[in-house]
Amino acid sequence: MSAFQINNLDQLSRGGESRSSVELPDVPSFLCEKIVRRVPGRRLVCQGTWGQHAVYAKIFIGENSAKYLARDKQGVNSLLQAGIVTPAILFAGLSRDGKAHIMLLEAIDDATNAEVCWRSLALDSAQRLQLATNLVTQVVEHHRAGLLQTDLYLKNFIVQKDKIYTLDGDGIRRLSRIFQKRQRLHNLATLFSKMDVLDDVWIPELYAHYCKQLGTAYSLTDETDVWTLTQKIRRQVACDYADKKVFRSCTDVKVIRSFKRYVAIASDFGVEDSALQSLDLALVDKSANLKNGNTCTIAKMAIANWLVVIKRYNIKNVWHGLNRAFRMSRAARSWANTYRLIISDIATHKPLALIEERLGCLRGRAYFLSEYMDAPDVSQYFSQSISLSEKEAVAHKLATLFYKLYLLKITHGDCKASNIKIVDGSPVLIDLDGMKAHSLCWLANPWFERQHVKDLKRLIRNWSGDVEIASMLKLAFVQKYTEFYPYEQNDILFRAGIS
Repeated sequence: MSAFQINNLDQLSRGGESRSSVELPDVPSFLCEKIVRRVPGRRLVCQGTWGQHAVYAKIFIGENSAKYLARDKQGVNSLLQAGIVTPAILFAGLSRDGKAHIMLLEAIDDATNAEVCWRSLALDSAQRLQLATNLVTQVVEHHRAGLLQTDLYLKNFIVQKDKIYTLDGDGIRRLSRIFQKRQRLHNLATLFSKMDVLDDVWIPELYAHYCKQLGTAYSLTDETDVWTLTQKIRRQVACDYADKKVFRSCTDVKVIRSFKRYVAIASDFGVEDSALQSLDLALVDKSANLKNGNTCTIAKMAIANWLVVIKRYNIKNVWHGLNRAFRMSRAARSWANTYRLIISDIATHKPLALIEERLGCLRGRAYFLSEYMDAPDVSQYFSQSISLSEKEAVAHKLATLFYKLYLLKITHGDCKASNIKIVDGSPVLIDLDGMKAHSLCWLANPWFERQHVKDLKRLIRNWSGDVEIASMLKLAFVQKYTEFYPYEQNDILFRAGIS
């Protein structure tokens, strides 16, 4: 097994898989078995062994590697001094060649990160609430010790039966003495923003639990502030990720830029830009294409063991080209909106690549590549010879999907049946170039509500000739939209012709 060198450490942080070793001074080498996370040019997180210990390694590279190691180490020590359970540091220091800084942390047996637990289908509503309550208790321990986890994601906690470990010392800071209350409420809202938007109904109960555990007075005003902050933080994180992060090289995406071309490739797609140079060849045979339009051509082809849908956004003429040259391409909107749904835990097709032909800052034709799904659309699914109970289950999931979009203030813009696939009995939303995330400036947003009503009307119109399916869907929507707030959404359903 070869040893890491600093040059291929940097290369490894940007892609590729490797089982190698990191040589350490005067102690056994760390044997890397799996790369868990990459931050290109800065950090690798690896799983492996060190002597007889199962460990996780944080490998810091680059000119600031010593600073990042020191900050992470200090955060872990602050947690340990406060009596907050966190994996122990087994080694912290330079690699043998002195060019990378390494921290080895003990691996916790039979533990799962809280994000995986949260999304696990095995957890029912009561179990999810219990997990949320336990996480709030953990945050209380941080605040009681005067600490703040500034990188508060569910994946930065691991669950071992009833015990929760805090991870990532790099994000641990001291609470401010002056703005401590505001920091605590914002931190709590950050935790709530990582939950599913449907679970926001628990915020009052979880906030009350937080106050009781911390020994502070319950305030209805503060509870309202926490709820409002939760919505703002959730939206901001989604926008930062979908509108910014996935357009540059990061853990999930590799970006290649030139004067004539911009390419963003999903990290797990596993192809190089050279493999995407001849996509037009797949679009030549019009008879084999899925769609041939003036502004959009869609085809299916195999690339690197993936079955891929290629969606090319065409330029019709010079004037159309000038109109599109300075605007975000529809392919880029599809790319961003797909990741927006993913981070919002809404099922959609897997994004694989975004390609834009350019002349400097001027945009030309653009391509959006996604994984092909061999699944019926929602209309085809309901027309199949399946039981009524199966149809009702899908209708309920479809209503849940649109209620989540309502809570997230997202509209699709083209809710025809062909844009909703049914995969393993659950709806999957596709064709996202017209999707829009609306402003959260007001609790009531008339423009968003009109657009949401339009989405609902277009959805139900797919079954204008099928009274049975239309009635079943309307009932499912009424049940879901009035489940938690019986009166709040009645006007939305009435305007959509559902109730």
